[in-house]
Formats: sequence, structure tokens, C-alpha cells
Amino acid sequence: MSGEAANPVRPRKERVENATKRRRQIIQATLSSVVKNGLAATTLATVAQEAGLSQGVAVFYFKNKHTLLAEALRSHFEKYRENWRTALDATGSHPVDRIVALVRADFDEEVCNPQALAIWHAFWGEANARPLYAEIAKELDADRTAEMHNACVELLKRDGKEQSHAALLAAGVDSLTDGLWLRIYLTPESLTPALALEITARHLAADFPEHAEAFLSRLVPRR
Repeated sequence: MSGEAANPVRPRKERVENATKRRRQIIQATLSSVVKNGLAATTLATVAQEAGLSQGVAVFYFKNKHTLLAEALRSHFEKYRENWRTALDATGSHPVDRIVALVRADFDEEVCNPQALAIWHAFWGEANARPLYAEIAKELDADRTAEMHNACVELLKRDGKEQSHAALLAAGVDSLTDGLWLRIYLTPESLTPALALEITARHLAADFPEHAEAFLSRLVPRR
């Protein structure tokens, strides 16, 4: 009887909350290990050390390294998705507003910082060897791609222009921002997020000349 009082069974809700908290702790430790050690050198041991837990705890929750890395990538994508969704929710319905919000979100410090970029490029570098990473990226970035495409379609429609090439324009913008992320990651001393915004703004101004002033005034930092 006294033993039962000393070791009460935790309510189910508390057990679930604790498990969720522990999983988040391990995932965050995984991302930190990727930044410090690279993807190949990140192991259950380095993750456990980063989290301050035993390796057995990491195995209990994620079974193996590959499952853990996949979940870490999903978590990183979810943070990115939450960032751009928040930006869209806070802006207007005009397609220029929505394109500006998406571009600004891409270079927001929350997702465009040395640690986040190191994680992105570590996983992207392994996407060919690990098709699961590419599948996760495609799945979780699909709605972001659709938002940019829909905004381009709507902007061309408002201007009375043919919309058949909207997908190419949207892909061009997204490919440009991906490339600028790589440049910021590799040569941060020569390319800042502010300059990346200006490069993207000038690209948009050329694609949508009727809205050039709107893109430039809202994306190019004042000097």
C-alpha cells in the first residue's frame, strides 16, 4: 500500500505530454548535432549527448538514426511552414501582398540564419542518396509552392495577361530564393538577407513590370 502511494501511476494525459516533450527534446538535440557535427557524423550517441540523455532513451522513442533524422527534417520543415503561414495570415489578399509576404518570410531571421541554413543544406546534400528526405521536402513544401503559384496566376489575371506561364514564374522566384539561401550559407560575408531581398525584388519587378514599384518599395531596404 505504501509502495503504491510512493509510486503513483501518472495520468495518461501527463504521460503523453511528457513523451511529447521528450520527443521534442531529442529532435532539437538532433538538429543541434547536425549543425555541430554534420549529417553523416550525427549518431544516436551524439544526439543523446546533446540532449543530456542516455542513448537508450533516443532508441526507445525513435528506434534508429534514420527514423530520427527523418523526424528532425519534418520538424525543421514545420517551423518553416509555420513562419510563412503566419506571414500570409498577417497580410492582405492582393497577390502582390501575398508574394511579398512569402518572399519576406523566406529571408526572415527565424528561418534564414546560420544554424537553420546549415540544417537545410545538410539534408539537401543527402536527398539523392536518401530519397525519403526528398519525399519529405516535396510533401511539406507542396502548399508553399501552391501559394506562390496561385499568387502569380492571380496577378497575371488581374493584369489581363495569359496565365499559362504562371508556374514557370513561380518556380523562378522559388528557385532564386533557394539559390540565394545557398549563397548566404556559403558566403555570408558577401550576401546578406537584405541584399537577397533586393535581388528577388528586382527579379519580380522584371517579371511583373506593372507592379515593379510595389515590389521594389516593399522589399528593398531603405538606405
